[in-house]
Amino acid sequence: MWDEGRLRYGGDWNPEQWPVEVWAEDVALMRRARVDLVTVGVFAWSRLEPVPGRYDLGWLDRALDLLADNGVSAALATPTASPPPWFSLAHPGALPVTADGVRLRHGSRDTYCAAAPAYRAAARRIAGVLADRYAHHPAVALWHVHNEYGTVCHCEHAARAFRRWLAARHGDLAALNAAWVTSFWGQHYSDWAQVDTPRATQYLANPGHLLDFRRFWSDTLLAAYVEQRDLLRAANPAVPVTTNYVLGDWVPVDHARWAAEVDLVAIDHYPSAADGRAEEQTALAADLARGWARHGARRRGGTGAPGAGWLLMETAPNLIYTDGRMHTKEPGRMARHSLAHVARGSRGAMYFQWRAPVGGAERFHSALVPHAGPDSRVFRETVALGAALERIAEVDGATVEASVAIGWDAASGWALRHPGLPSSRLDHHGEVAAAHRALWRAGFGCDVVLPGDPLDGYGLLVLPALYLASDATAGWVRAYVAGGGHLLATWLSGVADEHARVRTGGYPGALRDVLGVRVEEFHPHADGDAVPLSGGGTGRTWAETVHLAGAETIRRYAGGVLAGRPAVTRHRYGAGTAWYVSTRPDDDTYRRLLADAALDAGATPTCPGAPAGVEAVRRRSAGGSWLFLLNHTDRAHRVPAAGVELLTGAPVDTAVEVPAGGVAVVREAPAAPRPGRRDRSAQSGGRHNDHGTPCRDGTFR
Repeated sequence: MWDEGRLRYGGDWNPEQWPVEVWAEDVALMRRARVDLVTVGVFAWSRLEPVPGRYDLGWLDRALDLLADNGVSAALATPTASPPPWFSLAHPGALPVTADGVRLRHGSRDTYCAAAPAYRAAARRIAGVLADRYAHHPAVALWHVHNEYGTVCHCEHAARAFRRWLAARHGDLAALNAAWVTSFWGQHYSDWAQVDTPRATQYLANPGHLLDFRRFWSDTLLAAYVEQRDLLRAANPAVPVTTNYVLGDWVPVDHARWAAEVDLVAIDHYPSAADGRAEEQTALAADLARGWARHGARRRGGTGAPGAGWLLMETAPNLIYTDGRMHTKEPGRMARHSLAHVARGSRGAMYFQWRAPVGGAERFHSALVPHAGPDSRVFRETVALGAALERIAEVDGATVEASVAIGWDAASGWALRHPGLPSSRLDHHGEVAAAHRALWRAGFGCDVVLPGDPLDGYGLLVLPALYLASDATAGWVRAYVAGGGHLLATWLSGVADEHARVRTGGYPGALRDVLGVRVEEFHPHADGDAVPLSGGGTGRTWAETVHLAGAETIRRYAGGVLAGRPAVTRHRYGAGTAWYVSTRPDDDTYRRLLADAALDAGATPTCPGAPAGVEAVRRRSAGGSWLFLLNHTDRAHRVPAAGVELLTGAPVDTAVEVPAGGVAVVREAPAAPRPGRRDRSAQSGGRHNDHGTPCRDGTFR
């Protein structure tokens, strides 16, 4: 049901919001734009089941038939993210409760508690109705369960489920008390009935309590998803099933853990910055999705259709939602963002939404067919992008090349959200983004990995603020470096165990021996503060009193109370090398530092000949390689390349010109030499090749 070698294109189509005469126009415009996949029914529960147990499916029959007749497939959604008003009235105990004890009311979306039996039963019923009727409909190519799981609840249903989850995780109250260190502030539990969800309280909550609740709620939402998935799979195993991940450190979902339960990782990505950070955020989101998909495929044992793929399920065509305003994307930016996702592995480009609504809470949300209609810049760019995706469809299934791995861990992000930490500015996801940004600007391809993932094939492993490190995680790092790998760990890595209990004896706790340092004290910075570093640049956010325990000093603090002390160190451990960065360098210094560490590890930039502001990504398969060049500047650039530029069909001899704000996709000449990346299947640990990466001009840099 999911064709290989085909990039999907489309977005959310909401026929229930429009008179039926608009449907024919919609489908005609879809054909014009080469749209071939639309999500249908995400928020349509009240239309599908207007009263309990009575279903109105005729309109959906007509909509799906219309799509099938015109060669457009559907990602048919279960509408369970938006229960109808009758459900909330009949089951007030299934409405969500905040940590303050306030029960929320109907009037928006996500008005449910995922732990409430009544909600789970109603969700299964509507999913079952859709499965029975549409599992073999010719339009249905994908099941889209729910929408953006993330709603949290603290009601009594949630509390009872939390206690059951804790008992299964810890076994008994003695283990729970030890994990949460309840001896502090006299919080010792002597009966399971005493354990509640982490409600609003007088002062700081217990960090272990908060962390386990996040884990529990991720598992609860996953169980709700799996119930629907299993119904849909049973009806027709040939149709893949997914749900769309909403991104953000606030989301109580471990997306990597979920990835083994979906047939296709699907993300919704909405950049939050109007400037060049939007492009950086786009690259990181895509690399995260690809890492989750790869992790999920491994946990499934390599099975499942469509394999380790992922899909950009939602993004905004022509707007960027920043604080306080909607920024209109500049001409060409819609295509550039979408093709950046494809370059990094997405199996297509999908949007929210197809046609802008005339009313409702998101009446001014971005759409492929805006309020101005098809006679608009946005729709003309929509048509052009559809043609572009057809021209480059041959890249589908090709591997994205990366020589650096960046560690990511949902639990570390959750743990660093606790208010009782040395600084309110601690953010695992933010530190991952900072490291990724530095490597992105230096031109290195990156994969995102999770603790325990295989590391064969990477020249460098970067661990940004990996706050939680179990013994198993520490062993994973230790084995990689001892075997010849190169590691760069930053401040706050390895400080606590998996229960958020601080490891004593000096920081960075679990990683002291690998890094060859012992940190005695933290020195969090105030907003705007910075400390100079030897060799130029500054450290921000954080600094540490570092003692050498085998490591050598690479950079020192050049001012303040830490003047002369180590700031950046390097340590030989086994056959490998471990760097430690005890502060957050400014962006330019961080870029140079990470580039030095990557080059020292044998990693190489994707295209050293690409000028600043031109992003380069390479995809490779047994049949060839493709070089994506995305020009984020306001002037044209020539980049060394050889082959055929797919968007124009023009041959490329030695260089391709990438227009200002534009994109080039070069099917590289077959005779081009292999890039400087280790073969993951043939080599192990930190061993790397001894050659650089060519940029299709015949030279190595």
